[in-house]
Amino acid sequence: MATTATRIRVPHFVRGRLVWGEETEYLSRDFGVPFVTPRLQLNELFVPRGEPGPAFDVPVADIIDFLVETAQHLTLETNAYLQESLEMTAQVSALPRRIIENTFRRPGQFLTREALEYKLERCFGGPEVLDGWVEHTDPNGSTSRVRAFPPRLVHMLAGNSPSSAMTSIADAALVKAVNVFKMPSADPFTTVAVLRTMADIAPNHPVLRSISAVYWRGGDAAVEGVLYRSQYFDKLVAWGGGEAIANAAQYVGPGFQLVAFDPKVSMSVIGRDAFATEETLAQVAELAASDATIFNQDACVAPRQVFVEGDRDQVDRFCGLLCARLGVDREFASSVGPAPSSEVREAVDGVRFLEPDYRVWGGFDGRGLVVRSPDPIDFHPADKTVNVIPVGSTRDAVAFATVATQTVGVYPPFTKAELRDALAGAGVQRIVNLGSALRGSLGNPHDAMYPLHRFVNWVVDDDA
Repeated sequence: MATTATRIRVPHFVRGRLVWGEETEYLSRDFGVPFVTPRLQLNELFVPRGEPGPAFDVPVADIIDFLVETAQHLTLETNAYLQESLEMTAQVSALPRRIIENTFRRPGQFLTREALEYKLERCFGGPEVLDGWVEHTDPNGSTSRVRAFPPRLVHMLAGNSPSSAMTSIADAALVKAVNVFKMPSADPFTTVAVLRTMADIAPNHPVLRSISAVYWRGGDAAVEGVLYRSQYFDKLVAWGGGEAIANAAQYVGPGFQLVAFDPKVSMSVIGRDAFATEETLAQVAELAASDATIFNQDACVAPRQVFVEGDRDQVDRFCGLLCARLGVDREFASSVGPAPSSEVREAVDGVRFLEPDYRVWGGFDGRGLVVRSPDPIDFHPADKTVNVIPVGSTRDAVAFATVATQTVGVYPPFTKAELRDALAGAGVQRIVNLGSALRGSLGNPHDAMYPLHRFVNWVVDDDA
């Protein structure tokens, strides 16, 4: 990427080719920074249905070899493309530069050979069903062969972390898909930086020839009305806010499916054991703060509400400690984040008059706010604003979980077993120990599904 005057030049990557141009200008999501891209040539973005995708018959083992070699070159200190992407991302992102740098280093743990093979084992039972037709005989003696056939996918990439570009490319490669990546306006840089790195290693690799990474303004019917069709693609893999997902859903029809990573919120549940000692309470407040401040709360896994089992005096002690820990520098959080929006400020100023039922800790300086209320507040906590709700029992917190609740952090850990069935029944998709929202075991479902299992087209050759 390069900068001309104040406009950032953003190239496209089209089926193995880097394309520069300045025909179209856009603005970034957070600060309205202008950037320019080449003109979209829609007919260049897809492989005709009658033509197999370049990677359809490439063994998964070869693809893993390529991904592992690529990962070895995705080191910020030595990769000029990532360094350039970092400089551009720092101009358009609401996250501090230090946190952006840390996100570039995060995918390394997911792109090892062991991690990729384990992921396929968990999702498909191994690579065999991706590489060919696997034969089965049912209890009636009928024989069939099944293949997880490579799909044709359009991806609306997430824009809140550069690491998502790296993992999305790896996932698309593992299922041998033909792909168009719509880059996010909050980061139209990292995807191409990774693809350029891959091109330096093996410029004609089938995986590269299966990928296009381009930008258009989300919701542009002139583009999406053409691409989002079954004659070109099988599925739309969409990350985004409610408006973006709703727009994508209008294109769903016979032969064109939506794999949606809907906007989610998270919460925490803290049991009475937190008040066993002052030291324990301080540790629990630190764990809760470390979850709530992930990407300065601009992440689905960062909790907005914390339900605490205890009386008002106990909960207020927790709130004071929590507020102090929100203003701490962390690997993926800054001590001073963006100031709360005018909506949040007005709402918080309003509840200050409702003591003792409501109480507020902190200010509007970006170091963190805590609002204690008898029920969840009626505005969306953001920018390190945490809503704490006292409950008589941890079971009472389950009533506030919904299908939009992604992650629930629980303390003490043994309470997870007591709550998990009820939380799952309410629609929750992930339950973790408090303080572990960003960490996770490899190979698990995401948003209540195995994404790669949804990406592929399951095809049967049946002798019955």
